[in-house]
Amino acid sequence: MRTKIGLLCVILFAAITMASAQGGMPRQTTEERTKRVVDTITTVLKLDQAQQTSAQTAFMDYYKESDKLREAMQAGTPPDRAQFEKLTTDRDEKLKKFLTADQFKKYIDEIEPAMRMRRRSGGNN
Repeated sequence: MRTKIGLLCVILFAAITMASAQGGMPRQTTEERTKRVVDTITTVLKLDQAQQTSAQTAFMDYYKESDKLREAMQAGTPPDRAQFEKLTTDRDEKLKKFLTADQFKKYIDEIEPAMRMRRRSGGNN
C-alpha cells in the first residue's frame, strides 16, 4: 500500500511539474522589445543619440502595428503575410533614412537574421 501511495505521489508531482512548465514566458511589452532591439543595434552599429531616437521611433511604430495585426489574427481574422511584410518594409525604409549605408548593410546582414531566429525559437515571443 505504501508503494502505491508513493508511486501516486511521484506521478502527481511529475504531472504538476509538466503542467506548470507549459505556461512559457510572458510576452514582452512593446517598450521592452523596442529597448532591447535599440540597445542591441546601438552597441553593434555604434549609433549616436539622434540615430538612437530615430531607431526607437521606427521600432516602436513597427511593434505597435504588428501587435495590432496579431490581435486581429487572434480575433479570428486570417493572417495576411503581406501586411507583416509591408510593416517590415516600412520599418526598413525608416531605418535607411538615418543609418549610413554600411550601418544598414550590417543591420540587414547580422542583426535582422538574429532577430528572426530568436522569434522562431522563442515560441510565442
